Amino acid sequence: MTAPDVALRRLRDQVPLLIALVLVWNLLWGTWSWANLISGTVVALAVTWLLPLPPVTGGAGFHPAAVLRYLARFVLDLATSSAQVAWDALRPGGLRHGAIISVPLRTDSDLLLTMITESLCLVPGSLVIDLDRERRTVALHLLSVRDLAAVEVQRAEVLATEDRVVRAFGSATDIAALDRRPDRPEHRPARRNAP
Repeated sequence: MTAPDVALRRLRDQVPLLIALVLVWNLLWGTWSWANLISGTVVALAVTWLLPLPPVTGGAGFHPAAVLRYLARFVLDLATSSAQVAWDALRPGGLRHGAIISVPLRTDSDLLLTMITESLCLVPGSLVIDLDRERRTVALHLLSVRDLAAVEVQRAEVLATEDRVVRAFGSATDIAALDRRPDRPEHRPARRNAP
């Protein structure tokens, strides 16, 4: 690949970032004008040239039906979790015991891992305290849990959130890899009951 091709490809990969920076610049000024648009473009180009970030490629897709499912469930989780946290804070017994859990994730995309952890952080009642990129494991602090069964429900919720994010914003390769993973619930071997 020649140097102009590499530069053109890098610019193409940076276009979403440039647009976002120009948009933020105009929002910060509070008015839309040609001067703000041009100065925002100059600032965005300077920032991306002086402080280059590696381009975020791969792992990006947009599947409208899956995005709607993701958003609907996110809003539902936000409302129910907010009510639960408010009740736990106000009820006579106070907060139950907290817990720290670790959940192995199935996706390998930096972008999708970021979206998953942000989705988990934005819902009240849990907070991501660590993301081990190499092991693809997320650690969460749960505000209030009743018992071990509630911990397992939270683990399942983390995996369900991952599934929704990957199906909404992942590439076809990411979705196919998610479907092939043996730790999907339908691929897990059935547990034997102890005699």
